[in-house]
Amino acid sequence: MISVFGSANMDLVAYVSQAPKRGETVTGREFRTVPGGKGANQAIAAARAGTHVSFLGAVGDDGFGTEMRATLAEAGVDVERLRRVPGPSGIAHIVVDDAGGNSIIVVPGANGTVTGLTDEDRAVIAASQALLLQLELPMEAVVAAARAGRASDVPVILTPAPAQPLPDELLDAVTVLVPNEHEAAAITGVTDPDAAADALLKRVPEVLITLGSEGALYASRSGERLREPAVRVTAVDTTAAGDTFVGAFAVARAEGRAPAECLRFASAAAALSVQREGASTSMPTRAEIEDVLA
Repeated sequence: MISVFGSANMDLVAYVSQAPKRGETVTGREFRTVPGGKGANQAIAAARAGTHVSFLGAVGDDGFGTEMRATLAEAGVDVERLRRVPGPSGIAHIVVDDAGGNSIIVVPGANGTVTGLTDEDRAVIAASQALLLQLELPMEAVVAAARAGRASDVPVILTPAPAQPLPDELLDAVTVLVPNEHEAAAITGVTDPDAAADALLKRVPEVLITLGSEGALYASRSGERLREPAVRVTAVDTTAAGDTFVGAFAVARAEGRAPAECLRFASAAAALSVQREGASTSMPTRAEIEDVLA
C-alpha cells in the first residue's frame, strides 16, 4: 500500500494556440474542469499503475470537493482520510498551448487548512510501503508527514514542487528526492543535472531528476547512477507527466524492483500520459504501461 499526503485541486484548463503575454488577451479553443492537484494526481497515477493507495488531504464543502472525492474513489483511491472542510476547494488555473507546454496558477483553498497529522493519518502512513509528498500543502504539515514516515521506516518520496527552500528537517526524513531539472537547479544553484544530483546527494540518500523529453537521471549514495531515455512520442499535454512518473515509480519501487526497472516503468507511464489531454484523465492503467514495456 502507498500513502499520498498532498493536495487536491480542481484544474481549470484553457487550451490556446499560444499562451498570452502580460497585458495580452487571446482566444482559447477549449475549456475543461479536470480534478487534479499534485497529491491527487500522484495518488491516481499510483492506483492505476496497480497498487492500493490511501490519500490524505482535504477538499472544501463545495461542488469541486464532491467531484474530486468521487474522481479519486472511481480511480480506486481510498478516500477515507480525505478531509472535508468548510469553504472552497483548491483550484489550479492552467493554460496549455499547442506545443503541449503549460503555465499554472494554484490557489490552495482547502489544502491550506492541512497543517498537521491526525493519529489516523500516522497509522495509515506507518502501514505504507511508500509515502509520496509534494509541496502544495503547508510546509509544517509536509515536514510532519515526512517525519512520520521516517519514524516508521517508510520510504519517503518527495516531489519538491512548487519549488521553494527546503528545510533540513524535511530533507533529513526524505529517502528519494524527485525534482525536475528546473527544480534541481533552483535547489542547488547548478544547471547541469549530474552536478545537481551530486549536490543533492549530500542532503538525501537518493535523487531522481526528471528531464522532460530527455528522460530521467537516478543517482544514489551507494554510487549507482542511471540514465533512462524518454519514450519518443508526440506530446499533446504535459500537465501531469511528472506526477504520473512519480506515481508509477513509487509503485514499482514498492514492489521491490531494481532502480533501472522502476525508471523504465515510470517512463512508460509518463509517455502515455503526455499523449492525452488533462491531468488525472491522462494517466494510464497498469495494462497500458505493460503493453508499452512489452
